[in-house]
Amino acid sequence: MMSPGKLFVEFLFGMVGMGYFMAGKRRGDGRLLGCGLALGVFPYFVDNFWLILLLGGALTAIPFIFRD
Repeated sequence: MMSPGKLFVEFLFGMVGMGYFMAGKRRGDGRLLGCGLALGVFPYFVDNFWLILLLGGALTAIPFIFRD
């Protein structure tokens, strides 16, 4: 079932993923590119709202945690 909250969270992580992907492509940074791709794709395969929040938050934080 598609709730408005789940739809908003998927949209939010999709937008962050698109920004990461574009920045990773421009800079040649594989971390940003990979996290952006994962943020754009994973909501299609995960149906649980809390799992989407957990995975999306982790994928959003990875580029900040593992800096050069």
